[in-house]
Amino acid sequence: MEIIDVRGLSCPLPVLKVKKSIDQGACELKVTGSAQVAFENVTKFARSQGFQVKVISHSPHDWEIELKK
Repeated sequence: MEIIDVRGLSCPLPVLKVKKSIDQGACELKVTGSAQVAFENVTKFARSQGFQVKVISHSPHDWEIELKK
């Protein structure tokens, strides 16, 4: 499972990092971040690419999700 840390990054960078991994063939990713907008955008993007999204943890300043194809 590939791990991507997008804490402190503003959109569109979190989505672009996830897209890059998916384009390189990743089927399972764990993504951690801090911004709510990044959480929403990464989740929407992953689902649009056919990934299931599992929320591991989510608080106002920290989140972690698993993406699986």
